[in-house]
Amino acid sequence: MHLDLVAVLVEDYDRAISFYVGVLGFRLAEDSPASTGDGRPKRWVVVRPPGGGTGLLLARADGPRQEAAVGAQFAGRVGFFLRVDDFDAAHARMVAAGVEFPVPPRDEPYGRIAVFLDLEGNRWDLLGPPPGDVVQAPG
Repeated sequence: MHLDLVAVLVEDYDRAISFYVGVLGFRLAEDSPASTGDGRPKRWVVVRPPGGGTGLLLARADGPRQEAAVGAQFAGRVGFFLRVDDFDAAHARMVAAGVEFPVPPRDEPYGRIAVFLDLEGNRWDLLGPPPGDVVQAPG
């Protein structure tokens, strides 16, 4: 058993795909037409980080209640955690792409960390190995 998907409310499917695929480096796993329970068109859009793992279902907000929650799914707390092998390279690439980091990088016992905002304003932790840990290539 594993957690396959987590829904992220977004304003626009295509803008969200551009951010998660073009900026964060996820892969587009699925983009299929679908419909709401009452028959209105929507899309089933799934992005996954390289190497698999839990994916994100990019769910376009439907109605005032969901629209109000876009960017505030975790009430201002960090709600997503993106683990990378090379923190400095990932951080530099994201900064160059215009990703906002309201909390600068710091070291914690569990790894190097910096808080960033996704395109909707949700807070994420970018997590790398603890300082001094050497990531070795296989073989």
